[in-house]
Amino acid sequence: MDLGVATFADLPAGRSPQGRMTELLEEARLADELGLDVFGVGEHHRPDFAVSAPAVVLAAAAARTTLIRLTSAVSVISSDDPVRVFEEFSTLDLLSGGRAEIMAGRGSFTESFPLFGYDLEDYDDLFFEKLLLLLKLRYSERVTWSGKHRAPIEDLGVYPRPVQQSIPVWVAVGGNPASAIRAGTLGLPMALAIIGGEPARFAPFAKLHRQAAVRAGFDPPPALSINSHGYIAETSQQALDESFPAVSSVMNRIGRERGWQPMSRADYDAAAGLHGANFVGTPQQVIEKILFQYEIFHHDRFLIQLSVGPMPHAKLMRAIELLGREVAPVVREEIGRRRAATTEAVT
Repeated sequence: MDLGVATFADLPAGRSPQGRMTELLEEARLADELGLDVFGVGEHHRPDFAVSAPAVVLAAAAARTTLIRLTSAVSVISSDDPVRVFEEFSTLDLLSGGRAEIMAGRGSFTESFPLFGYDLEDYDDLFFEKLLLLLKLRYSERVTWSGKHRAPIEDLGVYPRPVQQSIPVWVAVGGNPASAIRAGTLGLPMALAIIGGEPARFAPFAKLHRQAAVRAGFDPPPALSINSHGYIAETSQQALDESFPAVSSVMNRIGRERGWQPMSRADYDAAAGLHGANFVGTPQQVIEKILFQYEIFHHDRFLIQLSVGPMPHAKLMRAIELLGREVAPVVREEIGRRRAATTEAVT
């Protein structure tokens, strides 16, 4: 299983954007040094998040890392130009020696739509049309294409071409079954975000994705990633106490915009339990929870978003260290053992 870190680069009021960028690159460097597999950066166009251009940040991270894969988490392709997204990530691929990935999503916020002149009524149509163009760009140096929301392309070249034969494109999915089916039908790996509720209830999404892929002729089906919030500390109480103020501040602020019920400490503690959505606790508790969910999803990748809200940089670095030094080796060994046992039983 690939294990990695995703971040939105939360930017608390009063924090310097320049300083947050410096911290972000230190986090990427540490994740790489610890042997983690993936570092992801999200795209937002709000004052409370520092990154609106993931490819630029990841290119800076490429110069400070050697092995870790570098992905957006996500790129809001609905309100962007797929040609430009491809060119940026192809450039990142060249700079990183073939480590670029794109996680394509519709975004959990809507600020980018009016900012770039798109209508929210076209929310899903924009995403699907632009996703298809992005996929076409991966395979064809010269492209002829026409659609509803962008000027046509008549036999034009798109450059530079990446190191990888095809830059991986993951589809980010939240709570929409149709999105899981679409990702599978296109033969694309799916990043399933689980940030609330009981994760077992999301098992049908994994099943829909795999079934759709097999029906479309993709067998074995493409990979599945589980992406969740979390925080790791030496003790369970420390993990809960240190992370709750930060997480509740950002989630309750967003909740007021969307009419959610406020997050209480009791809610937060419950979500950290084995059957809850959040990976908050000691390294051993996080190990147990990853393995517990593996039996539900049999996923190929797990990304943990440690920086939810205004967490101090030193504490984030410690959480990354615990993930890399204590969680990752145990999870990899145990899942390797389980997969070997399954293969042996089948043969």
